Amino acid sequence: MKVVLLERNSLGTDIDVSCFEKLGEYTQYPVSLAEDTPEKIKDADIIIVNKVPMNESTLKDAENVKLICVTATGVDNIDMNYTKSRGIKVTNVGNYSTAAVAQHTITLALAVLENLSFYDDYVKSGTYGSQPRFSNFDLPFFELDGKTWGIIGMGNIGRAVAKIATAFGCKVVFFSASGKNNSSEYQRVDWDTFLKESDVISIHCPLTDRTRGIFDLEAFCKMKDSAILVNVARGPVVDDKDLYTALTENMIGGAGLDVIGKEPIQPENPLGRIKDSTKLIITPHMAWASTEARMRLVEEVCKNAEAFLRGENRNVL
Repeated sequence: MKVVLLERNSLGTDIDVSCFEKLGEYTQYPVSLAEDTPEKIKDADIIIVNKVPMNESTLKDAENVKLICVTATGVDNIDMNYTKSRGIKVTNVGNYSTAAVAQHTITLALAVLENLSFYDDYVKSGTYGSQPRFSNFDLPFFELDGKTWGIIGMGNIGRAVAKIATAFGCKVVFFSASGKNNSSEYQRVDWDTFLKESDVISIHCPLTDRTRGIFDLEAFCKMKDSAILVNVARGPVVDDKDLYTALTENMIGGAGLDVIGKEPIQPENPLGRIKDSTKLIITPHMAWASTEARMRLVEEVCKNAEAFLRGENRNVL
C-alpha cells in the first residue's frame, strides 16, 4: 500500500506520526493545496488528509485510492457522493478533542468575563506598583454562579461544557438547531428564550444550512447587553460583520472566538480591528489541539487504517 499524508504540519511537528510508516510505502508533505494535491496522490492507496478538498477535481487521476483517513471529526472537505461513487471508504475520528475544546470554551468565557487582559496589563505596565491601593477592580467583573449558560450543539463537547458550567453554579439551557436533540439533564428552550435568557452562549453545533449565520444582528439584538458569546465550532455560524457591530455598539458584553468566517483571518474582516481584549478575544483555531488531543488523533487515525488493512470497517462514514 502506498500511503500519503498530505498535511503533516497540521498535526504539529511535536507529535510522533511514525505509526503511519507501518501502514505501507509512506510519503508525507508538510503542507498541501488543492492545486498540487493531484500529483502527490496519483499513486496513493491510502490518503491521510485534514483540510485539503477531496473531490473529483483532486481525486480523478488517483485511480488506486481505496481509503481516505480524515485527521478530524468534520468531513466538510470530502465530497461524500463522489467518494461513494468510486467505492472509496472515508474514516474520521470522533471525540478525541472533547476535553481540549471544553477547556478552551471555559477559558475564553472566563478571560472575557473577568477582563483578565486589562488587569494583567495594569500590573505589568507598572501602574499597579505606582499607586497605593492593594487592589484594583475598576472594570467590573461577574461570577458565573447563578448565571444561565446557553449551549447550541449538545453533542459530546456541548455536554462536557454543560458539566463544567454546572460545576460553576450555572443553570444550563440548550437550543436544538435540528429540532431533534433532547436531553433529560438540561432544559431545551426555543430560540428567542435561548437568546434572551443566556448570560453566556457557547457554540458547539456543526455548520449546516440551519446554523449558517444564525448568530446575526437580529440574534444579537435579542441577547442581553452583558452576554458573552463563545464560538469554538465553525466560524460561519456567526456573521462576523454583525458581531463587529454588536460588539462596537455594546449590544452584547463580549465574545471569545476560536473560529471565524474565513481562516486565517483576512484584512477585510472587521473583527481584526477590535484590539480591546476585554471585549473580544480571538485564538487561531487551536481549541482542539492540546498535545494530548493530537496524540489521540494520530493514534485513532492509525487504528482506522490498520482496521482497513485487516478488512474491517472502523469509523467508516
